[in-house]
Order: sequence, then structure tokens, then C-alpha cells
Amino acid sequence: MLLAVFSDIHGNRQAFEACLKVARAKGAERVVLLGDFVGYGADPEWVVDTAMELVAQGAVAVRGNHDQAVNSSAETMNAEAQIAIEWTRGRLDAAQRRFLAELPMLVEDDGRLFVHSEASHPQRWHYVRSTVEAAKSLIATSAHVTFCGHIHRPALYSMSVTAKMTSFVPKTDVPVQLLRGRQWLAVLGSVGQPRDGDPSASFALFDTVSCQITYCRAPYDVATAASRIRDNGLPSWLADRLSQGR
Repeated sequence: MLLAVFSDIHGNRQAFEACLKVARAKGAERVVLLGDFVGYGADPEWVVDTAMELVAQGAVAVRGNHDQAVNSSAETMNAEAQIAIEWTRGRLDAAQRRFLAELPMLVEDDGRLFVHSEASHPQRWHYVRSTVEAAKSLIATSAHVTFCGHIHRPALYSMSVTAKMTSFVPKTDVPVQLLRGRQWLAVLGSVGQPRDGDPSASFALFDTVSCQITYCRAPYDVATAASRIRDNGLPSWLADRLSQGR
């Protein structure tokens, strides 16, 4: 089965639509959503409604820190993110907020683990920026492949049976074989707010039979997404950064 894995959509309708279109054209059979449906972007209602429809059709979805912040004032963020969350709270209805609140922190499925941040302490929202942090996540699970997001930059980590770590940044559209003799941590880029210098929306395809992962990019209408942010009175930096991929 070919899985389409998306993370950090952040209310960006234009980016999510583009990614879904590309994934379906490439033959994706099931969707996995790694959280942060809201925050930053100007179309949280559409994104959450779409996620709810996908879950009803069999998609896997987990909770991100921005999703949690919508329903919990205990989550603290930087000033721009906090403004966007407070604005988002006023846009979502009770059913949409309940959907986000009831999402699981992680899902295990046939040797795969799906989580927003990382597996050792999912509720603490740690970032995976190094092999040390990746190792903590891998040690915490027996899954062959763990998929996470949160950092908005694609990366692949692996750990051997002797705990030797490797890491690299995957190239777009180049399949990578996730060998059975190692554990893998696939860090997804962001659909709605990439931060690796490439403004194109980022997602991945994973073949459950061949154990190959392919990182993909989907160009989208950045100008419209940015205009939506500005027109709704959200901080202009949230719009400006989209064209810069940071």
C-alpha cells in the first residue's frame, strides 16, 4: 500500500490541496496526517473539515502542539503563533475543536509509528534536530519506521542493532530503501510552512511493501495563501515567510 504522509499543514488550504492532488496522481492509497492542522494559516476551518473527511475515509491522524493549543491555554508559543492560535479559536466550531482535542498523541500500525514530535515524550513536543534527539525517539519504540514532523524540515535518521546512528537530508523524488536491519525515523517537512529554504509544500510517500520512502514537493499558490493571512489581520511575517520557505 502506498501511504501519503502529511505534517504541519497549519491552516494552509492552497498547500494542502496541492499536496493531496500530487499524492493522488502518484497513486496514494491511504493518508496519514501527523498533526498541526491549524496555526499560522488563514483557512483552519477548511483544513480541519478536510482532515475530518479523510479520517472518516480511513486516514490516520495524530495531534500536534498547535492543535492542542486551540483547546488548552497551557500551551505557550511565540507571539505570532499565539496570535494565530487565538484567532483560530474564534474560527473553529465545537465539532472541529472536539476533533482536534480527541486526536491521539501517537498511532502504532504494523511496525510503523506515527507521532507529531517524537516518540520518547510525545506530549512534551521535543524537536528532532540531531542524531542524539533522533536516537531518544528510536530507543523509545520497537517500530521499524517512526514518522514525525514538528520541525518543518525533511530529514532521515537510522539506528543499527549496535545503536550506530546515521542521518541525511533526503533528495526530492529520490526513493530511499528503509532497510529491515535498522530502525528509521522519517522526519517530514511541512505542508503549510516549509522552513528548509524551499517554499514548495512538502510531504512524503511510503510504500509499505517495498519499504521505500520518497520525499515530494508540491508547488502551490503562495501568493493567495499569503494574501489570505494578511486579509484576516494575522501578523504579516506569517505571510512573508511563505515565499521564503522559512
